[in-house]
Amino acid sequence: MLAADYGFPGGNLTDILVVDDSKVMREMVIACLRGTEDFSFTQASSGLEAIEQLSLKPFQLLLLDLNMPDLGGIEVVEFVRSQDKLRKVPIIIITTRGDDDSKERALNAGATKYMTKPFSPQVIQAEVASVLTAAENKA
Repeated sequence: MLAADYGFPGGNLTDILVVDDSKVMREMVIACLRGTEDFSFTQASSGLEAIEQLSLKPFQLLLLDLNMPDLGGIEVVEFVRSQDKLRKVPIIIITTRGDDDSKERALNAGATKYMTKPFSPQVIQAEVASVLTAAENKA
């Protein structure tokens, strides 16, 4: 993939799927990232809705909570990594779970990065930039 595929200067929009059962948290994540790059956001309020959205269009990044009522974040990560078309999509977990076991389970399932809430706008911006740059370099 080219830098343009990730919304870097002169490129197209980078499509990001933001998944959290809390609308306030989804909007907070989007507010932190809006204006830093050419990002386009789609929201999902559950793991099942995230899988549905992933089947409808391609995303360059998935920002995912672990704690959701129907299908948890770990299960979504496992699903994404099991699909040929999706397996290379970077996934950043954003969760309240700060314990080592949750982090290890998420990373072992295939998450790219693991962040805990609360977070500062600068931290999420840096993590997103880092993950997208790494994905671009692998392409």
